[in-house]
Amino acid sequence: MSGRFSEEAMTAAMREVAAVLGVPSEDAQLLRLTNNAVFALPRQGIVIRIGRTHRLRDRMTKVVQLGRWFEKVDAPTIRLAPNVEQPIEVGDLAASVWTYLPPQSPAPTVQELGSVLREFHALDVPPLPLPRWDPIADARRRLVDAEGLDGRDRDYLAHWCDRLETRVEALAERATGQLVHGDAHVGNLLRDPQGRAVLCDFDATCVGPWQVDLVAVAVGEARFGVANAHRTLAAAYGSDVTTDPSWPLLREARELKMIVAAVPLLAGSPAVAAEFATRLRSVQQADHGTRWTPFADLTDLHREWQL
Repeated sequence: MSGRFSEEAMTAAMREVAAVLGVPSEDAQLLRLTNNAVFALPRQGIVIRIGRTHRLRDRMTKVVQLGRWFEKVDAPTIRLAPNVEQPIEVGDLAASVWTYLPPQSPAPTVQELGSVLREFHALDVPPLPLPRWDPIADARRRLVDAEGLDGRDRDYLAHWCDRLETRVEALAERATGQLVHGDAHVGNLLRDPQGRAVLCDFDATCVGPWQVDLVAVAVGEARFGVANAHRTLAAAYGSDVTTDPSWPLLREARELKMIVAAVPLLAGSPAVAAEFATRLRSVQQADHGTRWTPFADLTDLHREWQL
């Protein structure tokens, strides 16, 4: 893979961040290569997250501010690495640094996700300049930096954004405005040293309708064919989002995210490009029967990608 945000480029950026921190990076492990390049340095006890687009650099400041506030209120979340001035800028990119949590058994469950989300939604809105829930603006920013995206596909996605925008704005205006994680699925749960399930990945965290955080599992079950996940989440949380009047719009906004999320890797991964085409075609044809394949299952990717 080549390009500004390739694995090679992100690895070089990670080594620069490690140098700023004054730590060796020989044990670095690439965990994710999606919207962020996420590297674990187990012996150093840290995780380095580097944004893979210049246009989302403001998110890095937001997640660092959130990380500090989460620790202050003992939120059910991962913690920033202590004693690190961040975000760290490397050329045109920015990185955040977190405490490394090694994998533990048993793996976090959908039931725990429901319980953690209930606790997370009970938090006050932090006194920070958090964005309002706006999946359309996020999608448009990703399209600008997309490499390898066919012009016709770009036009279709842009028109899809146009079509949803007014409805999304109206829903956001009606919402009471709670703290929303923004990408709540089991892949964004870890276990802390005490064994408590905690949330990670706060790029999409915002203020908006709490229902947003119940959508990923419901849409994932429909598109990936994962049985009973949504029912388990609804029981643990105490609400079934598929019975909410906003469900059709929330589902469509989530599917847009699940498709646009692939564009950073289209130029370098044939398997991602093929899956992107399948997903886009099924939406264009209003085909709800075709099952999508999680990017994590693609043989040429070998990275953790839950969408």
